[in-house]
Amino acid sequence: MHRTGLTELEVVLAVAHRKSFRAAARELGMSATAVSNAVAGLEARLQTRLFHRSTRSVALTEAGQRYVDRIAPALAELRRAAEEIKAAPEQPAGTLRINAPPEAVSLLFDPLLRHYLARFPHMRLDISSQSKMVDIIAEGFDAGIRLAEAVPQDMIAVPLTDDARMLIVGSPGYFAKHGKPQTPDDLTRHQGIGMRLSHGGVYQWELEHHQQKFTVSMTNRVVFSEMRSIRQAARCGFGLAFVSEWFIREDLASGRLISVLEPWCPSFGGLRLYYSGRRHVPAGLKAFIDLARELRCAQTAP
Repeated sequence: MHRTGLTELEVVLAVAHRKSFRAAARELGMSATAVSNAVAGLEARLQTRLFHRSTRSVALTEAGQRYVDRIAPALAELRRAAEEIKAAPEQPAGTLRINAPPEAVSLLFDPLLRHYLARFPHMRLDISSQSKMVDIIAEGFDAGIRLAEAVPQDMIAVPLTDDARMLIVGSPGYFAKHGKPQTPDDLTRHQGIGMRLSHGGVYQWELEHHQQKFTVSMTNRVVFSEMRSIRQAARCGFGLAFVSEWFIREDLASGRLISVLEPWCPSFGGLRLYYSGRRHVPAGLKAFIDLARELRCAQTAP
């Protein structure tokens, strides 16, 4: 019986990820012909078509999707095994792949990511910034970063930040023109700056005070899908924004933004690094976890 080569499996995963034979070839450092031949050879031995092909697109067949779902975790384990063998225990080496929302990456760049690369010069970070949740095991990631409430229950979670609050903020110029809301009901008479969620809907503001909950459907003058644009729009006086205090601390301190209705603004669990506990923790991930805990202890030390 012919043994399926690891190179062929890597090729299949690369084509499935890139949805292009040429892009997969560039990623793997192979010729497009070699990639095409590897896929064709594997399909012949499996007697199953793995990809639908046209002159403009490449997509997995149903059987191909099932195959990729099964081999991706196994190949990820093989890569980690090779990297751990090459890495000395005191000096990890290899690539640490993390999936995280874009805002989390910018928030954690300094100090965590910068310190990690400085302390472990033989490690590389491969961070995929995605708003939507993904299955980190099936997609071949070592770990993910999400808010505490979004971490899957079967994962081990490590706190990266303290809890924070969502705050309703506006610019001094906006409040000078429109006044400040005194109650949640007043918000319906104000212009909002909306947040587009990954599933396509617009986030509804959720307020709470003394166990009394209030959901606000704002009339949004403008809607964005990422926090930096929302913050900039609030600074420019486009309307009121409902944003995490993580991203606006300097604006609040300088007076560029002013918060209102703070008693109604709830706190939420902070960012968590999460990973599967069903396997040996790779040296690079363990070093990342240890550094995150070290930095949090330093922040909370008197």
